[in-house]
Amino acid sequence: MASSSLRSLVHDDSRYQRSFQLFLERSSEHQCMRDFINNVLPDILASIGDGKSHLNVIGVGSGAGEIDLEMLSKLHLKYPGATVDNEVVEPSKQQLHNYKVLVGQTPGLDYINFTWNCMTSSEFEENWKEKKMTKKADFIHMIQMLYYVKDPGATISFFQSLLDKNGKLLIILVSGDSGWGKLWRTYRNDLCHTEISQCVTTGDIKSFLESRGVRYQNYVLPSQMDITECFSEGDEKGELLLDFLTEVQDFSKMASAELKAGVLNLLRDPDCSVESDGKVIFNNNLEVIVINQLT
Repeated sequence: MASSSLRSLVHDDSRYQRSFQLFLERSSEHQCMRDFINNVLPDILASIGDGKSHLNVIGVGSGAGEIDLEMLSKLHLKYPGATVDNEVVEPSKQQLHNYKVLVGQTPGLDYINFTWNCMTSSEFEENWKEKKMTKKADFIHMIQMLYYVKDPGATISFFQSLLDKNGKLLIILVSGDSGWGKLWRTYRNDLCHTEISQCVTTGDIKSFLESRGVRYQNYVLPSQMDITECFSEGDEKGELLLDFLTEVQDFSKMASAELKAGVLNLLRDPDCSVESDGKVIFNNNLEVIVINQLT
């Protein structure tokens, strides 16, 4: 069990958003996703349209929408005549506001009808079941969000049940072989809080799918992150990055000296990072998992 004095970073949305923004600046996270969207996603989307004039999309944990809009543009290129119903599920009011602003500034989105759901994926699931919704989705994406649910397997099963024939569910998480995987395997009990599945990787998801006999496709997205600032005592940006890496609010101040030293040593370990030109570069590899409709 995580130390009771350590609070999960998700409880402080403002600090979480600042640390997440810094993470994006210090990592190639969005770039490796864009490479995947440009080079691989069009082929994945090629089979979902099946002559339809209208497509239903659900984005779960869509954040500020940059990646969503890039995926929607690829969908539009594949099916230029189709209108799109896009359900956005995002619990952060600030991120949802940022997404709406982005939509307002982006020309050529007339073919999309946006439905804004300021809620968690589990609240969305409850609402959907209460309303006895029968609508099916052609494309559902869950990018970097399964860390924040109680039961990733149940969440995947619910959204897979919403897929139409030929529909695709796309999941992106950190790879089990990344530095995150090593960090979490070592310090899961010290850092991870039991109310959410913070320490989940694609390794866990693949095991779950295999145990249920669910077939999937997977693609590794090589990514890295400069964590050099984490090793400068008192560096404000380094402290924000450490919060993001550990998912602990004010980790540098709240963690025991022993835990802090252990985490910093592990972050420099060759299993997590490489050191080059005075910089410490963390293995931030992601993995994409694509699942079809349950048959």
